[in-house]
Amino acid sequence: MKEIKIQEIEGFKIGNAQNIEGATGCTVIIAPKGASAGVDVRGGGPATRETDLLRPENMVQKIHAVLLSGGSAFGLEASSGVMEYLKELGVGFQLGELIVPIVCQASLFDLGVGDPNAYPTKAMGREACIAAQDFNFEHGNLGAGTGASVGKLLGFDHSMKSGIGSCAFQTGKLQVGAVVAVNACGDVYEPNSSKHVSGLYDPETLSFLDSEQLLVQMSETRAHENTTIGCILTNADLTKAQMKKVAMLAQDALARTIRPVHTSNDGDTVFAMASNLVEADLNAVGVLAVKALEQAIVIACKSARSAYGLRGYQDLRK
Repeated sequence: MKEIKIQEIEGFKIGNAQNIEGATGCTVIIAPKGASAGVDVRGGGPATRETDLLRPENMVQKIHAVLLSGGSAFGLEASSGVMEYLKELGVGFQLGELIVPIVCQASLFDLGVGDPNAYPTKAMGREACIAAQDFNFEHGNLGAGTGASVGKLLGFDHSMKSGIGSCAFQTGKLQVGAVVAVNACGDVYEPNSSKHVSGLYDPETLSFLDSEQLLVQMSETRAHENTTIGCILTNADLTKAQMKKVAMLAQDALARTIRPVHTSNDGDTVFAMASNLVEADLNAVGVLAVKALEQAIVIACKSARSAYGLRGYQDLRK
């Protein structure tokens, strides 16, 4: 197994668009030839689009894009811009003479950072698609990670800036990767360890606090501005039902790196897309998906710069 760039996974294009001043943005993952896809929603407060369509028993077998965005439910508007752009390219589900691009989406809550009235629009969704043609995708305070933050149990005075990240692996011809925007209520750790990466932070002592420990002592949790959203990408030839299982397996990565996770105040959602080019074992794809998403979560936090009054990992020791 070797690490590769997310751009190397066959069958996908990825692009960011953002409103830096407003602290919001979106990241699109386009499959021009379609992709088998599944989704798994674990958080208690999701803002999503077309997730029911991904149920294995439903008609459509392939989708054409996943959009990760800020803006909470307001940000769902951005998918319409992605649909219009893909329709113009002739990408979509054929219905007679009509073409209907199938675009799924999940939004995180970033309205408490920057401008509360700023959210991804149709125009921004289109802008992300244009960026994807040149694979204009970078980590950190960009795309869906523009307004992302972590460690919000005690409010923004103790939270840290996070962002968007990716990681990918290849073994033989099989490629599996992950893109994720980390906006968790909880803290982020190195996988399966007690080593903090980002999260609840005491600016006076310059030290991390333990969100799980504090949560069990609280009578009420008020941190509602959360949700980690991501997408697994693979060139494996797997069915829609199998990709649902990959998305379910990939949620293990959140459990290994974010504490607490999947709370009633999070809308944690993971999509999974397959470009159907290489024969592969479902379980092998699942293992690589977890590893890629674990590292993508860490990278999303480590790539974050201080912004909007929130301290970023890159400035932690300055």
